[in-house]
Amino acid sequence: MPRAWRGVETQYLAASLALVDTADEQALLEELLEGSKPALPPEAAGKPYLLATPFRYLPAHDSRFRRAASGLGGVWYGAATLAAACAEVAWWRMRFVADSAGLSEAGARAVTSEHTFFHARIRGRAIDLTSPPWVACAAQWTHPSDYTHTHALAEAVRTRHAEIDWIRYESARSPGTACAAVFNPAALHGTGQALRASYQRWLCKATRSTASMISLDERGRAFEWAG
Repeated sequence: MPRAWRGVETQYLAASLALVDTADEQALLEELLEGSKPALPPEAAGKPYLLATPFRYLPAHDSRFRRAASGLGGVWYGAATLAAACAEVAWWRMRFVADSAGLSEAGARAVTSEHTFFHARIRGRAIDLTSPPWVACAAQWTHPSDYTHTHALAEAVRTRHAEIDWIRYESARSPGTACAAVFNPAALHGTGQALRASYQRWLCKATRSTASMISLDERGRAFEWAG
C-alpha cells in the first residue's frame, strides 16, 4: 500500500490553528506544546502530530485491531482510497449517534461534523490478510462488529512478533478496498508539509442508520451509506 488515507475531526486541527495565522505557525505551536502531552513511544519521536497522535492518546473503546483493555499501544488506521476512509469515518459517526441518548431517537435530526482527510506513506513489514493463507479466514477479519479474532491476532503480533509493523486487511465498510492497521509509528512516513498538502475537507451528516459525506472542496462530490 503506497499510501493510506485517514480522516480526523476538523475541530481537532482547529483547536491550535485558532491561535495562529498559518499552518506553519500551527506546526510550530504543536511542537511547543509537546512537553504538556502524554509521552510518545520512541518510534514516534519527530513524527508530525497527525501520524503520532494515535500512539499518544489511547481510545477507551475497542477498534478492529485494538482491545481497549489490552494495555497495548495505539493503532494508526488508514485506507487505500479516500472513499474507503470516508466510509470508515461515516460508520463510526453512525455508531456514535446510535450509542448517544437522545441523538438515536426516531426522527432526530442528523448530527453534522466536519472532517479533514490526509494521506501518508506506509512502509515496513506487514501481514497481508487479503492474501493466502490469511484470506481463508476473511469472514473473521471483516466481521462488521465482532472483533474477537482480529483482537487475538493483533495481540499475538504485538506480544510475540514485534518485527511486524502493520497489518493489511480488507475494509468491512468498503468491501474490496485495502486498509492498514499500523502498530509501529516508524512505518509511517510524511512530512508535516506533505500531509497538509493532501488535506481534503468533508462534511459528515449522520443518523443512527444513515450517513453522507459531502466534499467541501469539490462541488457535487459526495458519498452515502445506510448502516
